[in-house]
Amino acid sequence: MLAPKKVKHRKWHRGDKIKGKATRMTRVSFGDYGLKTLQAGWITARQIESARRAIVGHIQRGGEVFIRIFPDKPITAKGNEMPMGKGKGAIDHYIAEVKPGTVMFEMRGVTEEVAKRSMQLAGYKLPVKTKFVTKELV
Repeated sequence: MLAPKKVKHRKWHRGDKIKGKATRMTRVSFGDYGLKTLQAGWITARQIESARRAIVGHIQRGGEVFIRIFPDKPITAKGNEMPMGKGKGAIDHYIAEVKPGTVMFEMRGVTEEVAKRSMQLAGYKLPVKTKFVTKELV
């Protein structure tokens, strides 16, 4: 699974709700087809890996897959039935925060039908609503 090799601060604040729409990573740039999020949310490293496996399993050695998001935010958790206080918990997992409009996955080298179905399968694995997009030829 994806996780940062080195971080500046080991434990982060959780932060407020994710506000606004994405202003970067909004276009398909590496591949021909993409999977764009329509909602803001937290996507765990496990969910990213599960979606990647769904895509790769469906395209069967054809094409190339690009993951555009990276889980770099640490989420901590404390054990069950812990008393209040006693500090912040240990790092449990990492997440990627996404805003509406972010292209999360891209692919090339397959037909549009295969790409659409594989992105749909990946979308089922994610906790946000998604949309299949194609490269805009400007």
